[in-house]
Amino acid sequence: MAAGRVYIVGIGDDGVEGMTAQARRLVESADVLLGPESCLPLLPAALAARLQSTANLEELVERIEAADRNGSPPKQLVVLASGDPLFYGTARYVCARLGKDRFEVVPHVSSMQLAFARVKESWEEAFLANLAGQSIERVIDKIRTSETVGLFTSEQWPPSTVAQALLDEGIGYFQAYVCENLGSPDERVTQGSLADIAKDSFGPLNVMILVRKARTADAPGQVGTRLFGNTDECFLQSRPKRGLLTPAELRSLALAELSLRSTSIVWDVGAGSGSVGLEAARIARDGFVHAIEMDPDDHRLIAANAERLGVTNLRPVLGKAPEAWQDLPDPDAIYVGGSGRDVAMLVEEAWKRLKAGGRLATACNSIENLAAVHALLRARSSDAAYWMVNIARGIEQMDRIRFEAINPSFLIAATKPAS
Repeated sequence: MAAGRVYIVGIGDDGVEGMTAQARRLVESADVLLGPESCLPLLPAALAARLQSTANLEELVERIEAADRNGSPPKQLVVLASGDPLFYGTARYVCARLGKDRFEVVPHVSSMQLAFARVKESWEEAFLANLAGQSIERVIDKIRTSETVGLFTSEQWPPSTVAQALLDEGIGYFQAYVCENLGSPDERVTQGSLADIAKDSFGPLNVMILVRKARTADAPGQVGTRLFGNTDECFLQSRPKRGLLTPAELRSLALAELSLRSTSIVWDVGAGSGSVGLEAARIARDGFVHAIEMDPDDHRLIAANAERLGVTNLRPVLGKAPEAWQDLPDPDAIYVGGSGRDVAMLVEEAWKRLKAGGRLATACNSIENLAAVHALLRARSSDAAYWMVNIARGIEQMDRIRFEAINPSFLIAATKPAS
């Protein structure tokens, strides 16, 4: 028998009264009505009696397949789902398992949409996550870099526990809203600091919204315990420039190519927040690093990050290269950062000061800079090497892994010959 069409209909906390006329007609005329037990209180008695509750998505798929086998002629099958079935919801899972062609989705306003509407904040660029089955560490790392956040909380991670976890990580700069029972008569929106939310208790049906209070320097995460390759969140970065820091993976490759010794003298040119120079200082523990940066705010952040990481053999140098390095000792290794058009000029000038046998590495994001630096180093070194670095970090979402790409970069390294 041919499989019948399945309607996946969204329902809110206000029950069938909040549905469109089309959605309500589909539910009332269903031969088979499936949905989670949480939908029972949202239905009038007659419909609640007909609802065949499903404990999980796997059981829902089995019930749909069973209805196909048992129906003659095909029955109208309706699946109830909370809010928008395609937003962290039922429809994505069942369509992936059984194919999209046989399903029709009739969405309701999602509780996330309602929550942002209640607090009058835009969610166009918000970080959204469902804490059910999600790694809280990964979520906290994403929250740290976000301006606005929307969270579906869970039994394991209610708002108070989430708020306390953020405070424990030094993240206290969000205004928090907890929106409970949205669309129902007992709807409630609680507003306060994370410290306020951490001391309160809430019902199970809620959405948590976080809004950054001000564009201030972001607090670093847990102090880096690795010698190098520490996560990006370990470093304090200036807002709104966050994301310009050399990513941990590229940083590790660059430090390896610098061939640092314990006594190396290192220049970190265009140091930004200082991540490369700080980790170079940890490797060259008996040497010294000069972190050259022309932005006063970033210059202060380098000093703050050095104090945070306990690095004492690094000096932040405020000034524009190459003038800023005129009085510095010649280095054994140089890393040239930044993405401006003057990268090739900086490499050329820095190469003149690099000791014979020393290593220079630079990372650039444009083919034009790659070509310019390639032309320079090919004429000056016999061992210049080049890499195109494409890295994607795995992120868990519901029951799947999604990979989020880091901007591709070109890494270039060379040794200065003796003559």
